[in-house]
Amino acid sequence: MKTSKFFIWLRAARPQTLAASVVPVVVGASLAWADQLFRWDTTLVALFCAVLIQVGTNFANDYYDFIKGADTPERIGFERATASGLVTPKAMFTATWFTMAVAFFAGLYLVWIGGWVILLIGILSLLFGILYTGGPYPLGYNGLGDLFVFIFFGFVAVMGTYYVNALEWSWISFWASIPVGALCVNILVVNNLRDVKQDKISGKKTLGVLFGEPVLMIEYTILIFISFIIPLVFYEFYHLNGWIFLPFLALPAAWVLLKQIWQHDDKRTLNATLERTAQFMVLYGFLFSAGILLS
Repeated sequence: MKTSKFFIWLRAARPQTLAASVVPVVVGASLAWADQLFRWDTTLVALFCAVLIQVGTNFANDYYDFIKGADTPERIGFERATASGLVTPKAMFTATWFTMAVAFFAGLYLVWIGGWVILLIGILSLLFGILYTGGPYPLGYNGLGDLFVFIFFGFVAVMGTYYVNALEWSWISFWASIPVGALCVNILVVNNLRDVKQDKISGKKTLGVLFGEPVLMIEYTILIFISFIIPLVFYEFYHLNGWIFLPFLALPAAWVLLKQIWQHDDKRTLNATLERTAQFMVLYGFLFSAGILLS
């Protein structure tokens, strides 16, 4: 049965990972709402731009991983549109730049509201979205992918969303960025844990290739732990009430994920773990946001 072009492009956008762009905006907007500084217009535009930048980054990954030979027939991850021949390299390259261009022009509204600092943030987000797998020194190929994700899907996305609402920076948005960035990185960690063997063959130097699989499993565990420390920081130092502990309702799901990471026998099972890690981020993000609003 022939797959329609719509569903081919939908899969290429990797909707199972888009929690990484949605949750940071939700958390940042929740902080602005709690401070009575929330704006619907800037929040919705920020959400639109964040999703487009991630989709554009996913398209770029699809294209550059194919060009660099990282997507081989032995790949056990989700199907890539370019490598499978469903989309031509030229079409994927065009889609990457078109998506990023739409994000840029939509983001000009945020620049009009927030000034030059938002322009700088936007340009850097677009640039590093391409440089993650493209350019002469791709971040994802040189052990810097985790740091990139933590910074841009954590600090930049959460604090940036708060800023375009409140037009000021805040320390509480800095702390709120940490669990969001940590859980975003865990999506990448599962991806890298699954692909260690293929990445090593293709010369892709992820942390798993550089330091071994146990390091990735430890990293995943530490980042889960960090995400549950931050509500304690909010309670102790920002005097939010007990509602801020709502994320602790997600502890059973975290325990299940940790068991899957440490006890997997077949790397193919990590495809489901990756999806569940993204779903866990959504669960945690909405519980965290609800805790902020109710506190």
